[in-house]
Amino acid sequence: MTSTYISIELQQQVRADAERQCGYCRHPESLLGMPLEFEHLIPLSGGGQTARSNLWLACRRCNQFKGGRFEAIDPQTNQLVPLFNPRAQRWTDHFVWSSDGTQIFGLTPIGRATVQAVHLNNDYAVETRCFWVEAGWWPPND
Repeated sequence: MTSTYISIELQQQVRADAERQCGYCRHPESLLGMPLEFEHLIPLSGGGQTARSNLWLACRRCNQFKGGRFEAIDPQTNQLVPLFNPRAQRWTDHFVWSSDGTQIFGLTPIGRATVQAVHLNNDYAVETRCFWVEAGWWPPND
């Protein structure tokens, strides 16, 4: 992960845009107990810029799994597709919660590729969501 300077004003704008939740797994800062990271949708290594139009919030786990990628293979079609872009696309167009609210399912090639590439249903995330569901805090209302 490349470090880059993001002004306080730009940080505030991106936090407001993202409603202080991860653009991929939707986990909010308030439940994670730690600040989310600023994620370059198109990585700097891929020509992306440190600009509001290319920044979003991601939890550390999603940001690390995504890494420098902006494309992945759809497991259903085996085609290379872009990863979900939380700034330009609606989450509910590409994903749905499982009936118990603990897992994320991809509805589209972009959604399926993102679920797999970013490991949206990794064991830690699912276990955490189980506790949040039991407490009545999850899943988020879309």
